[in-house]
Amino acid sequence: MTRVRLSVAERREEMLRAAIEQIEERGVAAVRISDVASALGVSNALVLYHFATKERLVAAAFAHAAEADLARLRKLLNRRTTALRRLRAAVRWYAPTGQAKGWRLWIEGWAMSLRDPALREVARDLDRQWKAALAQVIEEGVAAGEFTCPDPAGAALRLTALLDGLAVQLTSYTGTIPRSRARAWVEEALARELELPAPDR
Repeated sequence: MTRVRLSVAERREEMLRAAIEQIEERGVAAVRISDVASALGVSNALVLYHFATKERLVAAAFAHAAEADLARLRKLLNRRTTALRRLRAAVRWYAPTGQAKGWRLWIEGWAMSLRDPALREVARDLDRQWKAALAQVIEEGVAAGEFTCPDPAGAALRLTALLDGLAVQLTSYTGTIPRSRARAWVEEALARELELPAPDR
């Protein structure tokens, strides 16, 4: 079977998607250049031509995943609706009980970033942009009189910290917390941060 000739950008994107899949399946430490090459039916040399080392491939794969997550966040937050609805949609999607994919990937990334400066910068930048985006929508809601929040930046930090922690519990320790309870905690935390009535149980 003849392979379709791809542009350099298309080939790199294909390799990054394959690397993300392999990292999710095998873990960062275990994944090899040959795993990515084999998944695509190409040579190790071709992958190395584009990324030079496994470390560069992994950092680029996480950056690619981060940009995809941020694009989805922007789409949710740019909807033409109230700030509260946009915020709820973003938080529900980001929560480990929602539709966001790749929590295993990000938990792997957080662990590896302790030793890898390039990966640490990718994770830090993603974290910074998530918090800033949520804080901005909270500020918009306060300005529109939808809810009260004296510290939007602090609220964004506390909400993402809760979501990240729940992601670790639900992904790494299956069965520790029922998903319904985690979802309720997220809704309660959002209501508390925005000084809204507690959601009905």
